[in-house]
Amino acid sequence: MELVFAALASLLAGFVDAIVGGGGLILLPALFSVFPAAPPATVLGINKGTSIWGTAVATWQYAQRVDMPWAAVLPGALCALVGAWGGAWLVTQVSPDVLRQLLPVALVVVFVYTLLRKDFGQQHAPTYSGRREAWVMGAIGLTIGFYDGFFGPGTGSFFVFVLVRWLGYDFMHASASAKLLNTSSNLAALSLFAWGGHIWWSVVAVTAVANVLGSLLGARLAMKHGSGFVRVFFMIVVAALIVKTGVAAYS
Repeated sequence: MELVFAALASLLAGFVDAIVGGGGLILLPALFSVFPAAPPATVLGINKGTSIWGTAVATWQYAQRVDMPWAAVLPGALCALVGAWGGAWLVTQVSPDVLRQLLPVALVVVFVYTLLRKDFGQQHAPTYSGRREAWVMGAIGLTIGFYDGFFGPGTGSFFVFVLVRWLGYDFMHASASAKLLNTSSNLAALSLFAWGGHIWWSVVAVTAVANVLGSLLGARLAMKHGSGFVRVFFMIVVAALIVKTGVAAYS
């Protein structure tokens, strides 16, 4: 019964994550609830082992319908991988407690900015092109990838917001590109958890399938309804993240 609950949570997480990120908001608490006796590293490993399949499939889904800026997003993905490894190493050296308290504030800024800018992310008008776009994408991948390895909550949503704000993408193109960047940063974390033997692959085999199904549904829904729908979903996920991270940081 526990595995069924984990699979259902993974299905919903994949659905949400495919649209705008934030699937960990659903899956991680569910896994901690289902496996209360498991070491935290094992639960985190199951989460990464599950979600990477959903983000990878969502990337493939978007690539079929959205004009992906491969020349920029591939270097960005590589930088996200390197950044996540660096962040994961640093978290073994210092505590992320300061980030835990700053995160809700950063999310409030993101939410208010997006709310006030009614046209934010509605038009796809890339700010850069060629090598310059690749360099900026690389910097974004390195920075947010590092955050993902060091702390993590809201990574997908931060990728989407920054791609809209600094690269001029609409929410659809930003979400599509963010999926590949997030897949890459997840791969770094997954490799570290797998190296330490923290992943229960028998559980991942079930939750990953459910996550992929949710991702397929979420990506198709986003592509059907466009950037306006993704923007609304983005606002909902960020609001939920504000509540969750705020309670965790200040309670």
